[in-house]
Amino acid sequence: MDIAFTEEEQAFRQEVRQLLRDNVPPEIRRKLAEGRKLSKEETAAGVRILYKKGVPTWPKEYGGAGWTPVQYYIFTEEVRAFPAWTQFGYGESLVGPVIYTFGNEAQKNYYLPRIATAKDWWCQGFSEPGAGSDLASLRTRAVRDRDHYIVNGQKAWTTWAQYADWIFCLVRTDSEAKKQQGISFLLVDVKTPGVTVRPIELINGGHEVNEIFFDNVLVPIENLVGEENKGWDYAKFLLANERFSDAGVTSSKEGIRRIKDLAVRSCVGGKPLIDDAVVREKIATIEVPLKALEMTQLRVLANASRRQQSPQDPASSILKLKGAEIEQAIAELLMDVVGPYALPHVSEHQLETNEPPIGPDWAATIAPGYFYSRAASIYSGSREIQKNIIAKAILGL
Repeated sequence: MDIAFTEEEQAFRQEVRQLLRDNVPPEIRRKLAEGRKLSKEETAAGVRILYKKGVPTWPKEYGGAGWTPVQYYIFTEEVRAFPAWTQFGYGESLVGPVIYTFGNEAQKNYYLPRIATAKDWWCQGFSEPGAGSDLASLRTRAVRDRDHYIVNGQKAWTTWAQYADWIFCLVRTDSEAKKQQGISFLLVDVKTPGVTVRPIELINGGHEVNEIFFDNVLVPIENLVGEENKGWDYAKFLLANERFSDAGVTSSKEGIRRIKDLAVRSCVGGKPLIDDAVVREKIATIEVPLKALEMTQLRVLANASRRQQSPQDPASSILKLKGAEIEQAIAELLMDVVGPYALPHVSEHQLETNEPPIGPDWAATIAPGYFYSRAASIYSGSREIQKNIIAKAILGL
């Protein structure tokens, strides 16, 4: 198998680098390099710049750039390494492909252009209390009443719902059917009366996830994607895309680069940490499986390129499983590098003040990042779920 990039792909990489150099303001680059969050408005402005040639992951006929999976991989690698903006909610990466694959023409014509121009921020309404890893046990109900569904229930751990204009939801439309067969895929305007968003404060002190309550929410029947009670099929399609992106190879490579840079700048006993044999061994212990993960991702990309479609491959679960382990190992090693300066909790608000930093200015975001990384082996399907998928779909057990 030849996993080298072609001359055309290398030329594409240079185009992406030039695009970033010409369009990313220094302030945005600095904030992202420090691990700080951008506002909704900053993200929207940046995404509109990056999507000038179309949405990176979409076919041209739906407003996409028409890139191959390998080109998108290169684009993502360069964006994260620069760094620059990544995505505007979950419209482009998750619900967009569901709409253009399973939605009707009216849905494609309305929603896709608004996603492509960063007009609508989407969040994901899948997990519920008691229905996380066992997602098919969800209890949020949608009862048909003439030209509307009446939705009642609760969603949990909904990322960036505080910014969202729309939420795509799995809802139960047939309580008598087997649990996977009675689920539908609905698009809900978050401004609809009866929708309540409440923040959940995470262990890192951040507000990134929320719980959402639906109290007799009226959703037009035209907001049903595909067929009623077929939502589980669309959810599996979506989750395969999400697990592929959650491999985090480009993010982890950037994390390793950051560790090496900080280990050069950090000294113990008058010597840089990078000179410590134990530190170098820890770095190598992460880099080796990361290289293996990258090779696996490139194999999935190569297969997807031959099929000229998105990577719907059970190997996505391998990528998600190992990617989460590596992300957590990098976060832990960053804690080793920052040392005692990881002890104080510094909020995003405090980073914006004129108060002198506690320790080096790069230290403030490392401990919150470590705490957040604990969730990597849970979201998008827990470690146990990924192992079950691998056992059944790949090993045939």
